[in-house]
Amino acid sequence: MTSTPLARSTSAASITLAAANALIAEVQTAAQEIGFEASVAVTDAGGHLRAFQRTDATPFLASEVAVDKAWTSAAFGFATHTWNDYVADPKVAPLAGHPRLMAVGGGYPILEDGKLIGGVGISGGTAEQDQQAAEVALKALGFDLLA
Repeated sequence: MTSTPLARSTSAASITLAAANALIAEVQTAAQEIGFEASVAVTDAGGHLRAFQRTDATPFLASEVAVDKAWTSAAFGFATHTWNDYVADPKVAPLAGHPRLMAVGGGYPILEDGKLIGGVGISGGTAEQDQQAAEVALKALGFDLLA
């Protein structure tokens, strides 16, 4: 038996509402410059929706896709475009059936000093456009960007 006291909790960092809204604004600016309308979702580190915006011309299905991209990147801590390689592995392929898993570019974990604080998901353009808008916005606000 050890005399070290049992730790009963951990400190969980989370993206602030102000930072989530700033990220959405940066994504919308990037999307406009790239040339598409976007739905943008930001979750906290637990995958819970923190902030959301859908432009008027974005298809309604893009809303759900954006939320699921943000959830996927927060849940696993890496970008959604990398999932296609993972689900090709028969040992991981069953995860592709998870109803929220989104293996399409445009979702990134939000990292501050290497620590996961949330996820961002963009939908409305091509997977490459969504991914590009995420990268531009995360860099503009000084968040860490996974390669």
